[in-house]
Amino acid sequence: MKRPWTADLGDGTYRNPVLNADWSDPDVVTVGEDHYLTASSFGRFPGLPLLRSRDLVNWTLAGHALDRLEPASDFVVPRHDCGVWAPSIRHHAGRFWIFWGDPDHGVQQVNAERVEGPWTAPHLVKAGKGLIDACPLWDEETGEAYLVHAWAKSRSGVKNRLTGHRMSPDGRELLDEGTTLIDGDTLPGWFTLEGPKLHRHDGWFWILAPAGGVETGWQGAFRSRDFFGPYEERVVLEQGRTDVNGPHQGGWVRTAAGEDWFLHFQAKGAYGRVVHLQPMRWDEDGWPVIGDAGEPVSVHRKPAAPEQPVTAPAFDDDFPGGRYGGQWQWTADPGPGWTKEHDGDGLRLTCVPTAYAHDLRVLPNVLVQRLPAEEFTVEVDLALASGVPGANAGLAVLGDAFSWIGLEAGPDGSPLLVHRYAEGVAEHERDAAHPRPAPGGKATLRIEVTAGARCRFHADTGDGLRPSGQVFAATPWRWVGALLGLFATAPAGTGPAGTARFTAFRGGA
Repeated sequence: MKRPWTADLGDGTYRNPVLNADWSDPDVVTVGEDHYLTASSFGRFPGLPLLRSRDLVNWTLAGHALDRLEPASDFVVPRHDCGVWAPSIRHHAGRFWIFWGDPDHGVQQVNAERVEGPWTAPHLVKAGKGLIDACPLWDEETGEAYLVHAWAKSRSGVKNRLTGHRMSPDGRELLDEGTTLIDGDTLPGWFTLEGPKLHRHDGWFWILAPAGGVETGWQGAFRSRDFFGPYEERVVLEQGRTDVNGPHQGGWVRTAAGEDWFLHFQAKGAYGRVVHLQPMRWDEDGWPVIGDAGEPVSVHRKPAAPEQPVTAPAFDDDFPGGRYGGQWQWTADPGPGWTKEHDGDGLRLTCVPTAYAHDLRVLPNVLVQRLPAEEFTVEVDLALASGVPGANAGLAVLGDAFSWIGLEAGPDGSPLLVHRYAEGVAEHERDAAHPRPAPGGKATLRIEVTAGARCRFHADTGDGLRPSGQVFAATPWRWVGALLGLFATAPAGTGPAGTARFTAFRGGA
């Protein structure tokens, strides 16, 4: 099967989205001829994904900056509306810096000399509830350092406001109590102002920040000669006549060739927040003009850069030596012992006994990755080595509702092919198709996804690929698109319950 999606059209142009997957709240920085992007990871492990590109169109995964979230006790179960919100990535004093707001604990940062790491342990810069979307600025002209952040009303009771601080040059502490730089309540028609990105350009302090809500909003620009204001504002990107709803927060970069570009997200329901690339220029009054006169482009000339291979972040995985690729994350802190390295290829997961085997949404030991395109097929081979009744493993589509297909040890320990689902309001899964024998405890599992994130499940247990159950419409979680998942569980109290081995994870259009 061919790759699910590539943005590079191979003729000097690209199509949007350049990242057709849930790389939520992207920010980007340019260092030399390389561009680096990070995105929200919420409560998943590892956190703070890092992508690399030379041309802002073809991206590969470079790793993650966050091995674990603190406090660890908060992330032993999935928390898709917590953790890492809207990070900002910068390069200063020979180091990469990433700041983010954890809405329950405050503003944190990590830094490293190389994007591959090692990264420092998270450092709490500002403690408090509802502090989100943090972005630093080191002013190279004056040597001063600053920080701006937004507010989450769900935790603080405050929203539509951007707060600024002076910051120590080492990025470890704030030097004042904070000042409201922009109060969106005083701007007619502006609401849900958030996601600020702080810049210095042409003698101005610039804050690029979206407003109006994720689904229907716009991208704003604010400028002032003084960091503490007053700021004047302008809408610089909105949906207009296009089908790109709510072109929302992102990052501005200037390339080695001197071109300006802007990466932002678009919310697409179960597919999450996909990333678009827009050309950017400055008008005669010094304001940024993004896209085609302030509207998103669908196809455009690529940025001026050396020719790059057509690529996208990895999706397929052979699990060499039992290790999974960097595209995978756990839904929460997995702890030790859930995977087993071994000779040869294939991912071996322990069937973990749990009282919650009936609801994948609450399990931390689900290995997930993003839906890679609007329409695609994914396939994996599974072998279940367990005779413990109820032990199971499978391939899932996870969101507020979920569905999975896989193998389970039946009441007498013999392997069965099972297909189950749960609606968003349901607390327990139920059969989506009648179980049937799976001779030898092996199966090839397939999910075909079509427009609207409609999922059709199939399985081959030795008698050919056959469809299973009804079409399942994937749904997002709060802030997070639907995810593909691999898992292995067992009923509570069973003791050792065997293992599941996944091989040849493949996807294509």
